[in-house]
Amino acid sequence: MSVRPVSHAVAVAAKSVIVADDTAFVRDRFSVALQTSGHTVSAVSTGSELLSRVRRGDRVDLVVLDLRLPQARGVAIVRTLRGIDGFRAPIVVFSGTIADADEVRELGRLGVSGYVNEYTAMQHIVPALASHLFPDEDNRREGPRVSLGVSVSYRVGNLIAAAVTLNVGAGGLAIRTTSAIEPETVIKARFRLPGTGSDLDVEARVVWADRRSGLGLRFTKIDPGDQKMLDDFVRGHFFSNRKA
Repeated sequence: MSVRPVSHAVAVAAKSVIVADDTAFVRDRFSVALQTSGHTVSAVSTGSELLSRVRRGDRVDLVVLDLRLPQARGVAIVRTLRGIDGFRAPIVVFSGTIADADEVRELGRLGVSGYVNEYTAMQHIVPALASHLFPDEDNRREGPRVSLGVSVSYRVGNLIAAAVTLNVGAGGLAIRTTSAIEPETVIKARFRLPGTGSDLDVEARVVWADRRSGLGLRFTKIDPGDQKMLDDFVRGHFFSNRKA
C-alpha cells in the first residue's frame, strides 16, 4: 500500500464557531486557538447570550458548550438548542461540566457530537475539534474522548512513523502527525495507556485528515482484552475534571 497525498478536499476551511463558557480563561483559550486556525468565533458567557446568538439565524457550524452556564443548567440547554428552527450544527460539550453518566446518556439521545476537556492544551484544541468542524457520517463521535499525549507508532504499507496522541476514546483516537494520509486508508498502530504494562495493537481507518491538525482514526480491529482496558481507562478518566 502506498501513501497517497491528502487532496484539497481536506484542506482547512473557515468555520463559524460559538464558544459558550462562563469562565473567561476557557473562552479566551478556545477562541484564540480557533481564530489562529482561521475560524470565526463568537464567545458567550450565559445561556441567554447563547440562545440569542443562535436565534439570530446567522451561520453556526459548531457550538462548544459549558453545561453549567448561568441561566442554563444541564441538558436542558441542549434540548432548547435542538428545538430552535433551522439549527442543525454539531454540539460539543466541555467534559468537566457533565454531572454524571446519566447526563452522558441523555446528551447522546439529543445528538451531542462529542466532548472536549476545557483544559486541553492550546496546541491540541483545534485537533480535538477537527472532526466536529468538518463532520461527515463516518467521523462523528458517539462516545467520550480523553485528552492524552502518549507516543504512538503506526504503519501504512512500507511507511513506519511515530506520532503523539491528542485524545483517545473507546472506538478511536486522534494523533498529531505531518504525514499526508488520505481518509479511508487503513493503518496499524501501537500505543500504551498510562499506568498499564502492555501495548495496544490496533488496526484503524483514517476518518479525517487535516494538514494542521493530524489524523482521526477509527478502530477496525482490536483485541477484546485491549478493548476492555481502553473502555475502563476512558470511563475512569472522563469525569476527573468535572466542574463544581
